[in-house]
Parts: sequence; structure tokens; C-alpha cells
Amino acid sequence: MMERLFTFIQSAPVAGQAALPQLTPDTVEQSINLWDMAVKGGWIMIVLALLSVICIYIFVERLAVVRRAGKDDPRFMDRIRDYVLGGEQKSALTYCQASDTPAARMIECGLKRLGRPVSDIQTAIENVGNIEVARLERGLPVIATIAGAAPMIGFLGTVTGMVRSFYTMANAGTNVDITMLSGGIYEAMITTVGGLIVGIVALFAYNYLVGRVDRVVNGMEAKTVQFLDILNTPQHTEGNGTQA
Repeated sequence: MMERLFTFIQSAPVAGQAALPQLTPDTVEQSINLWDMAVKGGWIMIVLALLSVICIYIFVERLAVVRRAGKDDPRFMDRIRDYVLGGEQKSALTYCQASDTPAARMIECGLKRLGRPVSDIQTAIENVGNIEVARLERGLPVIATIAGAAPMIGFLGTVTGMVRSFYTMANAGTNVDITMLSGGIYEAMITTVGGLIVGIVALFAYNYLVGRVDRVVNGMEAKTVQFLDILNTPQHTEGNGTQA
């Protein structure tokens, strides 16, 4: 008897279970389409898209320039030393022109002024170096501006979207529905997400390029010091009469 009662209890439905609604495809959470999100963001998303294109273009172009600038012959300064100490100034100039890098152009400037005081040569090299650094850093301020401005532009889109949502609710009168507010907030927050994405990507791109440029500049400075050391060697000063 007890065994039959226990079996009956196990097979009986739990109280209230029949009242639970069955999930249908309509109640399943729908996936969010990125393109639909971008379209609902309005004209602010167009601005952010343009900023992202500009950022990517500058990043790719600057990366190619910095890579070319950093490709120096490992024996570059050794060959310059051999040319200078051997009195082969024209060969050294030809070698620098063939290298066509910022460091090579700095050394070329110094070679053209051999025979002058070392301080004058150093000043001329530093002037050329400043020009080369400015060329390497061209476009970086634009990426930095995008990194800072994109999140603010996205937030502006969110604020304007919220204003429109509350304006719509105010005009709806007594027919206010929660979907009016939730839908407006959903669309307004899309611009903030877009702005943050563009800003974060631009920030990483900027810092990466700055790091690459710094490495190239450090190499330029090292080669300048090595070149001035060559000019100060006794063998060169005695043969050319270079003044300190």
C-alpha cells in the first residue's frame, strides 16, 4: 500500500507546474545584429565610421613608413667608419643616399660638412634629425584626437537619443508604454558602444606607433653619437684638421 502511494506521488505533477508557460520561439532572446545596431545609431554612427576609416588609414600608412625607417644595415656605421677614416667621403655619401633612411640622411648631412668644427656638424645633424622625427610623427596627433573624441561623440549621440526618447514619451500623453523608453534607450546606447570601440582601437594604434617611432629615434640618436665619435678619433682629426 505504501509502495503504491509513493509511486503515485512521484508520478503526480508538482503543484503549479501546469501553470508555467512553455517557451516558444517568440520568447527566446534574439541575437543582436551588428549592422542593425549601427543603422539604429543614426548619423552619429556615420561620423564614428568615418573616424574609424581615417584612423585605420593613418595607422597603416604610418606603420609602413616607420618600418622602412627602421630597416638599417646592421653594419651601416661600420662602413661609414671605414669610409670616413679612409678618406672616402664620396663613397660614404653614396652609401647614405642608397640607404635612404632617416639615420642615413642625418649622417649624410654630417658628411657634407666634414672639415668644419664638430659642434657645427652636430648642430646640423640635430636639425636634420628634428625634421626626420617630425616626418615620422606626422598623422599621430590625428589618431590621438580620434582616441579622445570618439567616446565623447558617442556619448553625445546617447544624450541626444535620450532627449528624443523622453520627448516622444511627453507627446504620447496617457498612451505611454515602457517599450517607448526602453527602445529609445537601447538605440541611444548604441552610439556610446560605437564611440568606445573606435576610441579604444585608436588609443592602441596611437601607443603602438609611438613605441615604434621611439625605437627608430633611439637608433638615430645612437648613430649620431657613433658618427661624432668617429669625427673625434685621432686618426680623423689629424688627417682632416677638424676642430672641436
